[in-house]
Amino acid sequence: MKENWKLETIAVHGGQEIDPTTGARAVPIYQTTSYGFHDTEHAANLFSLAEIGNIYTRIMNPTQDVFEKRVAALEGGSVL
Repeated sequence: MKENWKLETIAVHGGQEIDPTTGARAVPIYQTTSYGFHDTEHAANLFSLAEIGNIYTRIMNPTQDVFEKRVAALEGGSVL
């Protein structure tokens, strides 16, 4: 996060990185309800919360993650 960003800039861009592949600046909306796993160990780590990642969209998804980071930045909270 840029230390010199004003509140208005944080409200628009906080918590998000520019997409490295496309260069897109807007936060994408992921329209999915579930996610795949690399293998059973990866799934077990996610469900036991030993590893941070997407399990089910009602719990967390990439779009929601940006929103949570943005609110934390606006409120002066911590971000994982």
